[in-house]
Amino acid sequence: MNGDYDGGPGVSRTRAAAALALGSIVSVQCGSALATTLFDSVGPSGAVALRSAFGALALLGLARGRLPKLRGVGRRDVVLFGVALAGVNLLFYAALDRLPLGIAVTLEFVGPLGVAVFGSRRRGDLIWALLAAIGILLLSDGGGGGIDPLGVALALGAGGFWALYILQSDRVGSRYPGLGAAAMSASISAVLVAAPGIAQGGAELLTPANLAVGLAVGVLSSAIPCAFEMEALRRLPRAVFGVLMSLEPAVAAAIGFVALSQDLAPEELAAIALVVIACAGALRSAATPPPRDG
Repeated sequence: MNGDYDGGPGVSRTRAAAALALGSIVSVQCGSALATTLFDSVGPSGAVALRSAFGALALLGLARGRLPKLRGVGRRDVVLFGVALAGVNLLFYAALDRLPLGIAVTLEFVGPLGVAVFGSRRRGDLIWALLAAIGILLLSDGGGGGIDPLGVALALGAGGFWALYILQSDRVGSRYPGLGAAAMSASISAVLVAAPGIAQGGAELLTPANLAVGLAVGVLSSAIPCAFEMEALRRLPRAVFGVLMSLEPAVAAAIGFVALSQDLAPEELAAIALVVIACAGALRSAATPPPRDG
């Protein structure tokens, strides 16, 4: 058994890592809730532009100027990482303009779920995919058909970019240690979202109030989660970390209720619970090596 689970300092270390993982989730969802306050003045794309700019600056600061030299495949992976980051943020914020926070995050979670299921060799993992599909179908028609269909499509599209983000994050992280490559990808993302952000937000992007909120969103949604997750992954098994991350839809629903007064119908809460269970099962299974034959 791993020493982290034998008791004493190991248990405290594991609990601290779990707290960091949960803190990352809360920080991201608080950032998303705060970003919605920008929608009336700069629109979803403007909010993404502010978040991306400040998030990239924060990551560049954390990287302390240690940027890798990119060549060949490494350059392509970093660029694709930036494209994935831009795509997931633009589509997710557009979905968030039409859907409650908890529902948008739940639908978006098809990304990590798909990566886990398709990366598994176990036939039993199809059960998790079926369970998630039922939850998504319930959400798509939840609340008596009151869910915006375009919002659903945008959230699912964000999930597709999230899947690409996960794959590229793994490739970039394994090739380039530290935060330098991630900071470069974040900078590429900030450049890509600048045009739609400026087109929608215009001069309102530069007002002191919007800049202050954008800074807070960038720190909450990018800098803090990145630092917390890196530290948590150093102390937790990947399977445990994945299960903790699967709580994100439930946390998003709770923050949406508390911070944004977004009530959810019983059918929607049940659907979110199904997706959380499916994601927890699939992520844990995918991170556990299959048993040897014989």
